[in-house]
Amino acid sequence: MLAKHRVDITGIAEVDLEEIWILIAADSVENATRFVTELEAKIGTLEQMPNRCPAIPENALLGTEYRHLIIGDYRVIFRVEGPAVYVLRIIHGNRLLDISLFGE
Repeated sequence: MLAKHRVDITGIAEVDLEEIWILIAADSVENATRFVTELEAKIGTLEQMPNRCPAIPENALLGTEYRHLIIGDYRVIFRVEGPAVYVLRIIHGNRLLDISLFGE
C-alpha cells in the first residue's frame, strides 16, 4: 500500500522518544527498546489515514487542530497539513497538555 502522507517527527518529539526509552530502560533495556520500536511502528501507520485519529480534547482551549494516536499510556500528538503529518509531541497520557509543550 502506497503512503498517502509523509510523517515527520519533530526534534522535540524525538527527544520525547529518547526520554521514554531512558525511563523504561531504568527497569529494562529490552522492554524500553521493544516499546519505543512499537511506538515508532505505530507512528508510521499515520502515513495512511491520519484523520482516523480523534481530535484532541484540548483543541478548543489551545486554538489548535491537533489529533492524537493513543499507544498504551502515551499520546502521540500530531497535526495534518496537506500531504504531511507532523508529530509534535509524545507524552504520557496523565500529563496535562498546554501550548508551552509545543514550542510553536
